[in-house]
Amino acid sequence: MFIDFTKVELTAGKGGRGAVHFRREKFVPKGGPDGGDGGRGGHIVFIADANLHTLHDVRYRKKYRADEGGAGGGSRKTGKNGKNVTVRVPVENLLLSVMGAEGEKEISVLNLPRTGHREKPSLGKRENQVYLR
Repeated sequence: MFIDFTKVELTAGKGGRGAVHFRREKFVPKGGPDGGDGGRGGHIVFIADANLHTLHDVRYRKKYRADEGGAGGGSRKTGKNGKNVTVRVPVENLLLSVMGAEGEKEISVLNLPRTGHREKPSLGKRENQVYLR
């Protein structure tokens, strides 16, 4: 059966929790903060594949969810990054991405023109010290 349209739900991974930690040593007065960043959440990546001719494989899996990032630790240890999820689709495929709440929707169209072309409509997030520097 030829399938040329399908609707799926994509969820990128959330960033890991950062650590709130203060350096404590005997001969270092007021050591200061040294908490680590949380890991980056996983991305969802679409890859164009010339060996596919229909969306048959994508149709029966309605939800794609990337892993979340790991928590940071003391001594500025960064958390583990989440794994990316790859979805293979036919070449010359258009991806229509609709994001946002019901009242406000952001619509973008992505094209996969050739074999091996990659698009990331859903990117993983970061948390903690990344935004404080």
